[in-house]
Amino acid sequence: MSVSLSARTGTADLVVAGILWGTGGLLGTLVQRSTGLSPIAVATVRLAVGGLLLVGLCVLTRRAIPRGAPAWRRIGAIAVLAPVFQGCYFGAVALSSVSLATLITIGMSPVVVALAEYLTGRRALDRTRACGIALALTGLVLLVGAPGADGSRALWGAAMALGAATAFAVLTVIAAVPVPELDPVTATGAGFTAGAILLALPAALTSTAIDPNLPGILGALALGLFPTAIAYTRYFRGLTAAGAGTGALLALLEPLTGTLLAVLFLDERLGLVGWCGAALLSLALVTAGRAAGDPAALRIREQAG
Repeated sequence: MSVSLSARTGTADLVVAGILWGTGGLLGTLVQRSTGLSPIAVATVRLAVGGLLLVGLCVLTRRAIPRGAPAWRRIGAIAVLAPVFQGCYFGAVALSSVSLATLITIGMSPVVVALAEYLTGRRALDRTRACGIALALTGLVLLVGAPGADGSRALWGAAMALGAATAFAVLTVIAAVPVPELDPVTATGAGFTAGAILLALPAALTSTAIDPNLPGILGALALGLFPTAIAYTRYFRGLTAAGAGTGALLALLEPLTGTLLAVLFLDERLGLVGWCGAALLSLALVTAGRAAGDPAALRIREQAG
């Protein structure tokens, strides 16, 4: 019973993370339009603000400094994979389109995770999980729409989006295994701060005309707090209880939430096909939630270690 409750609590953390991630598009657009920052610079600001907020929380709450090689290896993995994910994603957007980048990045992540877990023997690919992935991918295709971009730029954009999906999937699989004496707040704060340092030089080279102003600053703080500091902390915490596959699938809440926010605040029309995709995506999320609390799935996860 306690294991099932833990899995359901972890699933709730993942749902919150996915919804908060969906606000990142609106906030990132606000920051970019207000300040003139390049996409890679916006990604750097996101990691820097979110990481430093969490580091400050660690100092205020007097959390223990990470010790031991496993803890620092985990922080190092986050520091490398987070900027790769952010950089590849925004590069894919610049080379192709938001639709193509989102479809491949978020849609392929659960597929990569499921394949990785199956090949490593960490979790079987049962019918429920396969059905959830199929529903999610179908829903994403309908929700985002079939991209119509052609040419070499679209191909390079697709390749970068696949790189972003792989980086996110690898980070998800790694973070699903808890490290003794390393809590998600400390790991996320240190990893994101280090990742922002790695992106600092590319950000400086791509942003030459910057106009700092109050809306941009407030937007950057919100971008670093809600879809970054809070969302990723809840996501990494939920992964240890619900599993990597469920985590990657529930990350699909990001494009669903982002689309709904665009309909509400940007006056974009979803259309009948889009609403059908949203319905399929919602059904996939329900399937993922049930799979997280399924006793058979929990036994497989426990036996895999």
